[in-house]
Parts: sequence; structure tokens; C-alpha cells
Amino acid sequence: MHCLRIAILAMSKLIKVAIVGVGHLGKWHAEKYAASPNCELLAIVDSDLEVARQIAQKHGVQAYSNYKDILSQVDAISLVVPTRLHYKIARDILEAGIHCLVEKPITETVAEASELILLASRNKLILQVGHIERFNTVMMGIEEILKEPQFIESTRLAPFTLRATDVSVILDLMIHDIDLILDLVRSPIRHISASGISVLSDTIDIANARIEFDNNCVANVTASRISQKRERKLRIFQKDTYISADLQKKILAVNRKGETDNEAGFKDIIHKESKYEDNDALNLEIQDFIHAIQTQGRPRVSGEDGRRALETAIAITSQIRDRL
Repeated sequence: MHCLRIAILAMSKLIKVAIVGVGHLGKWHAEKYAASPNCELLAIVDSDLEVARQIAQKHGVQAYSNYKDILSQVDAISLVVPTRLHYKIARDILEAGIHCLVEKPITETVAEASELILLASRNKLILQVGHIERFNTVMMGIEEILKEPQFIESTRLAPFTLRATDVSVILDLMIHDIDLILDLVRSPIRHISASGISVLSDTIDIANARIEFDNNCVANVTASRISQKRERKLRIFQKDTYISADLQKKILAVNRKGETDNEAGFKDIIHKESKYEDNDALNLEIQDFIHAIQTQGRPRVSGEDGRRALETAIAITSQIRDRL
């Protein structure tokens, strides 16, 4: 039955989609799908039916309070609910033969993530994880000049809000940079050391981790949700090149060792700074999901990628909790 669904979908260009969970982020998922020429937004689902109706009315679609009521109607679902619900709902979605884009982190545990990956593979379905920074235009610029990173430093700061305090800053914010770094380095982790504290919530609010890789690259990762400013910066050092990226302002600065010597007898440093346009990372992520479904290709952020980031985030969290 699942194979028949996929075969029929391959012949049809328009993918039928639903959004499950329309809180702060889910409503933006609805906007992107509604505007896409490659899919048809059919339904909005939220446990709060009134909230679902408000978003559904805006897009002229049906509202539901139970996601099980729409499983027979759609080809793909964006799952934008609290992390604790990811595994149960995503499992039901995949078992019904429906492609799934699940927000990060993929699940609460690595075992849950592994089960979803296996289920998606068995049913020949796309399982994509919403690590949105992979679609930041600055990251795409970095990929063009990256060779062999030797040291990486990331900083992600945000003011305190009550949203997402059900998880630590590691699973809320740091996991973005963990995913980016793992993708950039592409080497097994040799050792992790981490520290952090709880300040305003019941979970860890500020954390720092040092990640050492088998290829000798080292990453220093800092995340805080008790800052007075927002900052998302990434610095990468490789032989003859220093890359500084402001992921928030979309600015990429590259410093390279030149060919000529200066008066002091050292090579000149060539500086180039580029400002990237904001091409709407969420829309790029969703279009990548749709394209993966249409082509049965690998999404930019796969279930395996989501599991790898989660596993690293859990290792960092465990180290910190052992010290508290």
C-alpha cells in the first residue's frame, strides 16, 4: 500500500500537506506551504481547535484537533509540536505511509530517533529534521570555501523567554550549532568536555562544550538564553584562512594569507567581506522537503543527521548534569 502511494505521488506534481502544531513556528510552516506552487495545504491540526481554526481560516483549509483524522488525506506532514510528542506522532505518521518533516530535536532519545529512521527507510519515506540553519545563505557561502577546518568557535545568545524552557539551552539553541559543526567537520567525535548552569529555569540556561574530533579539529560551542542581546556567530580556522560568519546579519568575512610579503616579512592578509540576502531559510527548508519527496532523494538534513546532533547534545547535557 505504501509503495502504491509513493508511485501515485511520483506521477503527481502537487503534494498534499498538513501542519500538525501551529504555535509560534507552526503558523510560519503553514504560510510557506500555502504559498508554494508545488504542494496543496489541506489541513491545520492543533490540540487547541480554536487556534487551528484561526490559522486554517486564513488559508482556506480545514481545521482539526486530532492528527489521526487527516492521515488518510495527505502525502506529507510538518510536525511542529513539543519535543516530547515528536516520537509518538512521527511514528504514527510514518506508519501511515506519510512523509514527515519534524522540527528539531528529532526526538527525546537516540533510540526513538533510530526507530523513526528505520521506519522511514522501510516504508521508503522522507524523514527530514528542521535544523533550519543549514539553509542560512551564509552557510552556503561557507561551503564554497571550506577545506579542512582545524578550529571552530560558535556563539549563540538569546534573551530569556518562557518558550521552550521545557528543554535545556543545549536542545533549544546549541543543537543548531552542533548540527552545523558536525556537518562541517565530518569526522567522528573523540572527546567532549562541557559545563553549564541553570539560572532562570529548571533546566540548563547557559552551556559551553569543547568537542574534539578524530581528525584533530576542535570546536568550542557556547549557547545562552539569558543574554540581553541576540547573537549567532561562527568562526572557522583552517590553513591559511580565517572565516567569520554572522548568521544573524548574514555577513561572511574571509581573511586569507596572500602571495606577497609585507614590510615585516610576513604574507599580506587579504580581507573580503560579503553581505548575503535573506532568502528565507524556512522556505528553503520546506522546498527541500518537497523536492526530496518528488525525487525520492536525500533531504539536506536527514533523520540520520538529526540523530547525530541529538546524540551529541545528549552527551553534552549528561556531562553538565553530572557536575551539577
